[in-house]
This record gives sequence, structure tokens and C-alpha cells, in this order.
Amino acid sequence: MTTANTEQPKTDFILSEEQTMLRDTAKQFFSEQVPISNLRKLRDEESVDGIDREVWKQAAELGLAGILIPEAYGGTDFGVTGMGLVMEEAGRTLASTPLFSSSILSTLILLEAASENQKQAILPAIAAGEMIVAVALEESGHHNPAAVSMSAEKKDGGFVLNGRKTFVLDGHIANKLIIVARSSGQKGDINGLSLCLVDADAEGLKVSRSKMVDSRNSSEVTCENLTVSDDMVIGTIDDGAAPLERALDQARILLSAEILGGVNEVFERTLEYLKERKQFGVPIGSFQALRHRASAMFSEIEICKAVVTFALSQSDKKSNQIARLASLTKARLGEASTLVTNEGLQMHGGIGMTDDVDIGLFMKRARVQLQLLGDPRFHRERYARLNGY
Repeated sequence: MTTANTEQPKTDFILSEEQTMLRDTAKQFFSEQVPISNLRKLRDEESVDGIDREVWKQAAELGLAGILIPEAYGGTDFGVTGMGLVMEEAGRTLASTPLFSSSILSTLILLEAASENQKQAILPAIAAGEMIVAVALEESGHHNPAAVSMSAEKKDGGFVLNGRKTFVLDGHIANKLIIVARSSGQKGDINGLSLCLVDADAEGLKVSRSKMVDSRNSSEVTCENLTVSDDMVIGTIDDGAAPLERALDQARILLSAEILGGVNEVFERTLEYLKERKQFGVPIGSFQALRHRASAMFSEIEICKAVVTFALSQSDKKSNQIARLASLTKARLGEASTLVTNEGLQMHGGIGMTDDVDIGLFMKRARVQLQLLGDPRFHRERYARLNGY
């Protein structure tokens, strides 16, 4: 006689108790401390920092700034899935914090390539919210990690950097910058990139703020004969492309989790509006055409949930398919965010075009996220190349 096994099999789609607690903590924090009114306040008061530093300090005290960082460096080490849960909640409130720029993108690069001394010096400060690190990668309006032309000329046991970077997230409030420069080869070459860690007040470095359409922080960074010593290089000289790409792929998945939070919020707000807004004496949600459009939105979001959840779990498992999953996820979420925000705005009618309601803010954020780290076209073409098409 055999005994039935009543233990439920663990799947990628079931959260652990710790993950559930983390999600609930993030939900409460962002809804109470960083609601959409926080973004409006920063925008309307033309905040110099573009973030609420007291709020960021509270986030760090909760451990949110160090989720990806191992405990040995002062982090909470909840992994990529844990950070994905946090990013989804941040996406629901359009939270303006250095979470993505410093605690995700910069942290992932450091974890992938930094020396032990560099990790010990920087990661604990990031986890504690005491240091903000930004990544200077892009040189045009189109994402392409290989299209780096900023020169890193070898001189006196180090480098001299010359060139310009754009769309540097949170660059003007960063304490340090990770600058991607070309130390060999030509623009467009995959190899020949070096990752340089530079103090924000270094001589020869100029950082100027430029707001994006969603009112979030962005900067332009100019290097004019900026001296970089060998010990300021993250990883190996000329071989920065591989660790950079691995970090970018995980960041793309986490950005997709933030996009998912935004589209979920837009959909839920739109459903409520369809139930409340009346025309001809009945809720407009009773109209068949709008119900069909809402159903299409729901179906697309459900697919996106599955895609993001699977990509997050595979990233934690160090799958060798992360590059493909990252491009698949970012392309799918970018297209879904366009669909959902467009539909949400249209279903709100004329009032959706005003600043009195938040739907327009979600659309602006979605358009920035669409381009950040590669738009759907970039990732569909990349996915095809990765599969040998």
C-alpha cells in the first residue's frame, strides 16, 4: 500500500512566504510613502534632486535598496525575483527613486565584474542608501551597447576619457558613475569596451540634468580629458561587454516587472472608470465594444504576468537562456504597455488627456520605459539573432 504525496510541487508561479511578505511590504511602502502625488510634487515644485531623499532613506532602512546585494556586503539577498516583486509595486505608483539606476543596473554591473575591494567599498553603501551610482552607457536616442564611441586612450598606466553620454538615469544625483568607454576597436564592435568607475566630482567630468517626458531624472555626461587609473576599471580592460550584457539582461527583466506594475494599475483604474462613467443612463462598461477591448487588455496582461514571472525565476536559477528571455520579456512588455496605456487613455475620454487624472502620467512613463534598454524592435531583432535566424 502506498501513501499519497500531499506536498504541493513548487512552481515558478507560487511565491514563498518570504516573497509574499516582501511584496506586501513593498506595496504598503510605495502606496503610503511614494504615491503618485509624490511624483506630482517633485514635478510641480521643480525639485532640484528629482527624488525625495527622506523617502529613499526609508526604503533603504526597509532593505529595498539592497535586495540584489549579498548579505556579506550588507544586502538582504532576496534575489532577482524578490526585486521583481518590489519593482512591480513601484511601477504601480510611478515611484521616483534611484532603485533602478543604483540598486539594480549599477549593482548588477558591480556584482558581475567588480573586484572584491570594489564590492566591499561600494555595495554596502548602496544597500544602506548612502551612495547612489549611475550608469553612463547611451550615446544616442537608440539603445545599442555596442555603439560606444567615447574614447578611453591608454596613458600613464591608466586611461583618458573623452566623449559624451546621454540619458544617464539619476546621473546628476549620483556619487559615482560607471562609464562605458571604448578602449579598443571601433564603434559597433562588441569587444573593446571597458567599465570605468568615476567619482561624480572628478576633474574633467561634467554632469548636466535633463528631465525626461515622464518627469524622471536623466542627465548628459561629458568627459573632457578625464583621467581614469587602472584601479578604477571594473573587471578586465577591453572585456567589459560580456559582464555588461549579463547585467543589462537582468535589468531588462526587472524593468519589465516595473512596466507590468504600471499596466496592471492602468487596467484596474480603467475598469473602475468603465463601471462609474455613465452614458445614456447606463455605465459605459456595459457597451459590448468596450467590453471586448477590455477583454483584450486583460488577456495581454495575463500573458505578460507569466512571461515576467518565468523570466525572473530563470534569472535566479542562472539559466543559460537569460539573454533570450530578457529580449522576449522586454519586447512583449513594451508592446503591452503601449496597448494598455493607449486604451486606458481613450476609454477615459477627453478627461484622460488632462493633468487632472493620472492615466496620462502612466502613458508618459510607459513611453520612456519602452525605449529604455531597448525598444521592441531592438529586442525582436536581437532575439532572432540569438536564435540564429
